[in-house]
Amino acid sequence: MPRLPALALLLAAACSSAAPASTRSPSPAGSPAAPSPAGGATPSGLAPPGPLSFDVQPLATGLTAPWALAFGADGTIWFTERPGRVRIIRNGRLLPAPALTLNVAQQPGCEGGLLGIAVKEPYVYLAYTYATSSGNTNRVARFTIAGDSLTAEKVLLDGIRGGVCYHDGGRLKIGPDGLLYLTTGETFNASLAASPTGLNGKVLALGLDGSGEHVVGWGFRNPQGLAWDAAGHLYVSNNGPTGDLGLCCHDSIFYVQPGGFYGWPWWAANVRTAYGGTPPQARTPPIANSGDTVWAPSGMTFFALPGQQASLLVTELSGKALRRLIIDPADPAHVVSTSIVFSGYGRLRDVVAGPDACAYVLTQNRDGRGTPSAADDQVLRLCPK
Repeated sequence: MPRLPALALLLAAACSSAAPASTRSPSPAGSPAAPSPAGGATPSGLAPPGPLSFDVQPLATGLTAPWALAFGADGTIWFTERPGRVRIIRNGRLLPAPALTLNVAQQPGCEGGLLGIAVKEPYVYLAYTYATSSGNTNRVARFTIAGDSLTAEKVLLDGIRGGVCYHDGGRLKIGPDGLLYLTTGETFNASLAASPTGLNGKVLALGLDGSGEHVVGWGFRNPQGLAWDAAGHLYVSNNGPTGDLGLCCHDSIFYVQPGGFYGWPWWAANVRTAYGGTPPQARTPPIANSGDTVWAPSGMTFFALPGQQASLLVTELSGKALRRLIIDPADPAHVVSTSIVFSGYGRLRDVVAGPDACAYVLTQNRDGRGTPSAADDQVLRLCPK
């Protein structure tokens, strides 16, 4: 699989009307709405986000480190378990047999294994870590849905350097532009994130057939969340340092634009690190960060109550909570407020807005880092009260 083109070539292609669609960087699908008076409706007719609390229903229990969840067109839930299993929930019931079992590289307390999932029938797309003679490697592959099973693997992107234990990234989603997006970690090797080229420490995009892979954003330590608002603005969660380069914490949420540089390893959120040299270009600062505490943000989704603007929900592993960010509809880089709207179930790995106006959350307490309850791990259905 060829390496990614230089960022300068990507930007040149994005500005050319002759560039193929699969290599163009995503662009917002419309203009943001003007700000509205407090408590009033926006010009779109949607009210600002109101208070949010949930009733909780466990859909599946006794799982092992579920990592990512996606919906099929018929409402079927597909999700991954890090040890290598793809599972299905249909009509509210967990099917007993996995749809697929992969031989992946994973061990308790580490961050590789079977990670992201995206669904667009008749295919399911997976991101996973496998072992080679030269070390762990990550790839993206496409599988064909055959009833309740997955068959016929086709590798779309391979040779993504994996961590010995940490920083594999792994979030996989289909964007509003129809491209497949992937987050990759820097494998605890800061120099990989410091380069605008290569496959690590990046947000990547490629066609659903594997063509046209390119860098969307770079300078990430371990990005693990992707979400788009209704206007097509892309947001990414990123895990900050845990002692590396002389710092702790500073987990971040970024508003990502094509070709942007997001700071690592010269910056952790808004704080300069001990990494030497001069950054190659100006960084884009985060729209929110954890400061001197640890969130360990992971999956993200935009979620709305009926008649209201959507807000951004972010799962936290170390924070053991679901965080809500309300973003100014007139400024996609401005967070109006942040709050915790759900907790009490330990480490939370992923959140997805369902087709039934409820949010679906994965706990991850059996990954070697949490303290599991008797029911863990779980798929939880959170419906607004």
